Amino acid sequence: MANAIELSGINKIYGTAIQTQVLFDIDLAFEEQSFNSIIGQSGSGKSTLMNIMGTLDRPTSGTVMIGGIQTSNMTKNDLAVVRNETIGFIFQFHYLLPEFTALENVLMPYLIKHNKPTAEVRERADELMELVGRSKVKNNKATEMSGGQQQRPALARALIMTPRIILADAPPGNLDSDTTEIIYDILRQVNGQFKTTFIIITHDRKIAEKADRIVEIRDGRISLDVTRPMI
Repeated sequence: MANAIELSGINKIYGTAIQTQVLFDIDLAFEEQSFNSIIGQSGSGKSTLMNIMGTLDRPTSGTVMIGGIQTSNMTKNDLAVVRNETIGFIFQFHYLLPEFTALENVLMPYLIKHNKPTAEVRERADELMELVGRSKVKNNKATEMSGGQQQRPALARALIMTPRIILADAPPGNLDSDTTEIIYDILRQVNGQFKTTFIIITHDRKIAEKADRIVEIRDGRISLDVTRPMI
């Protein structure tokens, strides 16, 4: 199967007068439709790696291929299109816009590009809210929802543009264990139903072990790369 994301020789250095290297010669590829986790302690470089994979940051050296397309020479506008159409992001702290309803937040990636949603897109947003189990609160503003309730519209928002790739930064956050299980069941359902590639960034090994493949980052280098056998 083709690769959704392919990283070759990725190095990342911050600073000029005083330089700090965060990533060292990372070679890594993730197949389309796969369900993966990247684990590492705080400061290991995993979030920097996620930002580079998501084209939110550029590597100091090395190449990033998304869907077989080289991103190194793309303009900021081109990269913004890639993020909008190809990659969905789930952040730990949700980042729902408080002045908008849950449904409006779900539609936001589409509105950024098209200004006004079509009836078909509105229907898809409703279906996604149903999928994540939050259709009853779709007209509630973000400030009227708990952290657990906000997590699910954030997932629906990541899916509204039908991205081929989802990058998730510790998506359960500080949720209780039961809610965490529900969220991951939904992620698995999306992976199976829409064939979306998932890459989940976490420092929790129990969460990482829910994935089919575990990549561990330690001190900016890959220290472990294990694929679970299919049962």
